[in-house]
Amino acid sequence: MQHHARKRFGQHFLIDQGVLSNLLECIHPQKTDTMVEIGPGLGALTKRLMPYLEQLHVIELDRDLAKKLRNNPSNQQLMIHEADVLKFDFKQIDWPMRVVGNLPYNISSPILFKLLDQIDGVLDQHFMLQKEVVDRICAAPNLKEYGRLSVMLQAFYHTEHLFDVPPTAFDPPPKVMSAVVRMQPKETTVRKQIPFDTLQHIVAAAFGQRRKMLRNNWENVVANSIAQQAGIDLTCRAEAIAPDQYIQVAQQLQRLNG
Repeated sequence: MQHHARKRFGQHFLIDQGVLSNLLECIHPQKTDTMVEIGPGLGALTKRLMPYLEQLHVIELDRDLAKKLRNNPSNQQLMIHEADVLKFDFKQIDWPMRVVGNLPYNISSPILFKLLDQIDGVLDQHFMLQKEVVDRICAAPNLKEYGRLSVMLQAFYHTEHLFDVPPTAFDPPPKVMSAVVRMQPKETTVRKQIPFDTLQHIVAAAFGQRRKMLRNNWENVVANSIAQQAGIDLTCRAEAIAPDQYIQVAQQLQRLNG
């Protein structure tokens, strides 16, 4: 029976073989990799990955698609987790892991932050996302795309926009362009020095009202002296400040608050 894409799951199935080949080349799977695919769908990428791997974990919420994967005799090396990825316990999979997937665009940001919680167990991530989201992930300061997502993810990952994908590569085609991003966690020693909650708090405050100066957005949040120590001009707006400067402010606040 043909599977009809379900809007509530944000399903757009990748069907372009050229795009799949490019994606596989970027991922460059190795036989001993612990690979996790989020949202395998009809299995287009799954089929491409399996010949390279001893085992492939897939996380699929749609019970009909999970059943199709489970009932396919050629999928013996698949470990199928029928689950909501936002509630899934990644610790049940051997670390370190490599994560790939054509993520549902309607919950892509929550998935990225969910995986940020698992970053100690991740070697790298390759995702198909809405191009607008990839642009935000990889944006440099002073670009209109630069924002909270840019700062929070660039603080912990090296990010790279690999290539764009047109709507025609999917069935059904989405109304937007897509793109593939590579995310590689920064060194453990670097990540451990970042106070996540403090960073998240000051970044949210900074971008709370983008058109206002930091002096206004950080009132009662960041003291002028701390901002100045990080080389931040408080008459600037949030998008003018680099991730490393936000990190420096968060570290100083953490030290002050003990």
